Amino acid sequence: MLEQRIQQHFIDSADLKYQSAQALSHPISAAVQAIWACVTNGAKVLACGSGPSSAQALQFAAFCVAGFERDRPELAALALVPDALATGTSAVADSAVLARQVRALGQAGDLLLVITIGGNEPALLQAVQAAHERDMTVVALCGRDGGALGALLHETDVQICVPHDRAARVREVHALVLHCLCDGVDAQLLGEQEIPL
Repeated sequence: MLEQRIQQHFIDSADLKYQSAQALSHPISAAVQAIWACVTNGAKVLACGSGPSSAQALQFAAFCVAGFERDRPELAALALVPDALATGTSAVADSAVLARQVRALGQAGDLLLVITIGGNEPALLQAVQAAHERDMTVVALCGRDGGALGALLHETDVQICVPHDRAARVREVHALVLHCLCDGVDAQLLGEQEIPL
């Protein structure tokens, strides 16, 4: 019984990835172009998320700085601190903590990568508004229907919305999308060559 349940996780994940490949390839390509334009113009990427998505934001920033699968110069990227640790306040989360970091670190030409499942977290919504105040492009990686975040995006922003309700499945596709973004930027910078094993 347990083995069947485990196998079903693999099947469901593979099905969603297969179904998403065609639908998400265009917005992922647009996001690659936005990130590539940002970093090649001397600007930086700020990445943030809430809950487990903040770990994905941290991993993306690390791939930008340390490299993904090929050696290349470092790309300017920073993961924002998602909770009260950023302000030294009590354990109660401050919904403006990400927006304050965006206003402090963001400049025109920079890019904000937001990673979320539902798209309704006040801290992320405020971060997007702060990015727009700074004339930054936003790439929103979300799930379900995109939530309130979708309504905040400008025409020049990019939304990559994984069409699924289950958070675990959305996160699995988010991980693949982030790998596609890193690989796409590397291909733009270094050319499309075989990845060494």
